[in-house]
This record gives sequence, C-alpha cells and structure tokens, in this order.
Amino acid sequence: MANILLMEKQIMVISALAEGSSIRSIERMTNIHRDTIMRLGVRVGEACATYLDKTMVDLPCKNLELDEMWGFVGKKRRSVLASDDRTKVGDVWTYVALDQDTKLVPSFKIGLRNQQMTNEFIADLSTRLKNKPQISTDGLDHYEEAIELAFGTEVDYGQIVKTFASENYGQGKYSPSKLVSSDKTPLIGKPDYSKISTSFVERQNLTMRMHIRRLTRLTNAFSKKMENFKSAVALHFAYYNLVKVHRTLRVTPAMACGISKSVWTVADLLERIQ
Repeated sequence: MANILLMEKQIMVISALAEGSSIRSIERMTNIHRDTIMRLGVRVGEACATYLDKTMVDLPCKNLELDEMWGFVGKKRRSVLASDDRTKVGDVWTYVALDQDTKLVPSFKIGLRNQQMTNEFIADLSTRLKNKPQISTDGLDHYEEAIELAFGTEVDYGQIVKTFASENYGQGKYSPSKLVSSDKTPLIGKPDYSKISTSFVERQNLTMRMHIRRLTRLTNAFSKKMENFKSAVALHFAYYNLVKVHRTLRVTPAMACGISKSVWTVADLLERIQ
C-alpha cells in the first residue's frame, strides 16, 4: 500500500482518522477511495498496537485510574443471534488505565466485560509498571480479584462508587443525571483516600468518543469487524500518548512520563511504526 499511496496522503488520512473524521468524509476531502482508507487505517492501527506493546514498559506511573467503555461491533446486544460468534459481533468493552499525573494510557484491552478479560487487562498492566502503584476503579466486581491476582500485596487499591439520581435533571433527553453521592472504599493496602478517583479516566472516555468516529454517540458510524475496531482504538491511543499535546500539561503524555523527549507529528508516528 505504501507504494500506491504517497506518504503525504497517508499522513493526511491518518491525521483525519485520529481526529475523529469518518471514512466517507475523508474520502470526500482527499479523493481517496474508502476501501484504501480502511486498509491503511487497519494496517497503521495494528502497527501502533505492536509499537505500544513494546514501548509501554518499565513505566513510573504511581496513581492509576481504571475504567471500561462500551461499544459494539456489527450489531448491538439486542440484535445478536444465538448463532452469532460473540467474539466477533455484539457489545464490546474497552478497558483503559490512565495515569493521574502524566495522563498517559499505559495499557488498554478490548473484549467482553467479564472476569477473564478483567484478569487479562490487569495482568498486562502489572507487567508495565516499575513502581508499587495506587489503583482506583469503579464498583465493577471483577476488579478486586483481578488486582489481587496480578499485584498481590504490591498495590494500594481503592474503589469509588458514584450514585446518580433516577430522574434526569438536565435540559435534554441525553443530559447526565445529578450526582447524589460518591463512596470511597480502600480494599487492598493503604491507598491515599484523596486520590481514590475515576474522574480523569472518565474524561478520557469522552476523548475516545470524540476521536474515534465509530465510538461517537448518536451516529451511524460503527465497526463491522472486530479487527477494524481494535485497530481504530490502537491508533487513537498511539496518537493520544505520543502526538496529541495535553491542554493542561502542555506536552504529550509520553513526554510527561519520560518516554519521549519531543512532541511527535503524525509523520514521526508513521515513520517509527514501519
């Protein structure tokens, strides 16, 4: 594909994909066929996943927030048939770990929201850290067992459970409900009570939905294949960690964490993952 599509065009396409443009809108802007855009996105996304897997190791992250975000591939759960392969279609969840201090995403995992997938996610996260971390999660039952299996006693773990009003106090149908209470519970070790939070990682969910078109709410954009979904998510996190300057930090998360010494461009990203 690199012999067919000029590097300037590849940079244009990947930049647009990473910023949340749809494939058909990129086709109209660049006059590149949508199938070519799709193949390029999948190839680059897979290369990004490989690069992140090799790079996100021996990290100094100390305060991590974990969360999982819903999406779907092919069809939503209510439309899934008994004959469908649940590993390929239906609801899919993206587990995300976010460092409170550097805003780096050291690990993510895509699959069903069950104990096995949670165990795999936490096990992967544990291999990427060099410090004893503090971890915060929501009230998902699977986390405590997974964290204990992966970290043992070498972790401080706290859980925060937020309760929202049953009625919608916003102006519109999709406005958020009013927060009634948030209860923090230390579960393993001695976590800093003030740092038990999932606010940053929940904000990251919005960033994902804005930058990954197939995860944007109330659109007709969605993945038809699991590999396309995984590639889009991997591209996003490579772009987020290495290219996108965080507004508060004024550097990329990779720079804040010491992985990179400068802000990358999309051209730099494509060059390094080849």
